[in-house]
Amino acid sequence: MSIPTEEVAAPDSADSARIPRRQEASGGPLRVVFVIPGEPSGSSMIFARRQAESLREAGIQVVELFLASRTSPWRLLRELFRFRAALKTLQPDVVHAHFGTVTAAFAALAAPSTPLVITYRGSDLNSTPGPFASRVRACAGRLLSQLAALRASGIVCVSRRLAEQLWWRRNAVCVLPSGVDPEVFFPIPLAEARRQLGWHPGEHVVLFNAGHDARIKRLDLALAAAESASRWVPGLRLEVLRGSTPPERMPLLMNASDCLLMTSDAEGSPTVIQEALAVNLPIVSVDVGDTRERLDGVARTVIAPRDPDALGLALARILSERGRSEGRGRAGEFSSGYITEQLTKLYNRCLQRSTPR
Repeated sequence: MSIPTEEVAAPDSADSARIPRRQEASGGPLRVVFVIPGEPSGSSMIFARRQAESLREAGIQVVELFLASRTSPWRLLRELFRFRAALKTLQPDVVHAHFGTVTAAFAALAAPSTPLVITYRGSDLNSTPGPFASRVRACAGRLLSQLAALRASGIVCVSRRLAEQLWWRRNAVCVLPSGVDPEVFFPIPLAEARRQLGWHPGEHVVLFNAGHDARIKRLDLALAAAESASRWVPGLRLEVLRGSTPPERMPLLMNASDCLLMTSDAEGSPTVIQEALAVNLPIVSVDVGDTRERLDGVARTVIAPRDPDALGLALARILSERGRSEGRGRAGEFSSGYITEQLTKLYNRCLQRSTPR
């Protein structure tokens, strides 16, 4: 069933979204606190930190508060006191939680009277496979996600498919991917990228991002697909990226590869797909998250069945042509500038709704 969402106008290209350099809100620059799960370094939640930087460049004051623990009740209690003290000093106009589950529920408790925006990213609303104990914890987390939505002034879901998982407040949903900076992810010649990495210029390289959980990303299926493709493309190499891959290396790795492969069981709006489109990297993916929507009409991209031989055949066909895609023409739909513009509008709407008349 389709759901009502707040309509946003899609730009025609990556350059068409023009961001006001300064947003005013009741006497000064808009002040936003990001609540981000995890640590302030590494690749975890890098898209949230990049989003904060884009907002700062647009003239918005953004402070990032990182929630180090989401499992220990005693640490969470200490974090609650720390956050409340910080929020009292910062006096933000909006608090933006960048994940559901404990993060969103914590933000709702820490700032009970401040407009709250929650971004749901995938596993906070989607069911994911795993051992029984993991499924129980995930189910509890999804319940917290749903309850936190009742407190939210604004809700961001990274895909329409994810928004359909909400039980309520669907009229408050704004569908926005995390965003990619087209000035960071842009095409460079394959030969030049391989020279910088020391890769052989003639080999066939399929890029696969296993992230922090290779089980959910289905590394096993990716390996089987690569093995199947090697029947037609001898010497194929699957370049597997782990969660420890430095984010700044991603543009070079993508430009040096022949194709991106995605086999995940569950996704929200996979940023790696958007990054690949921005550098014109061909893509073979299963139908997960919003990949079908993102790849629709883009040459040299394929949505294939979740089967090793079907994926392998799609890879072989892409690799045999050794060309690039035309994905960058779609980058305006998810450019960081466009996302910043839409988030700014959302924050101001939340402020207007909370201001007494």
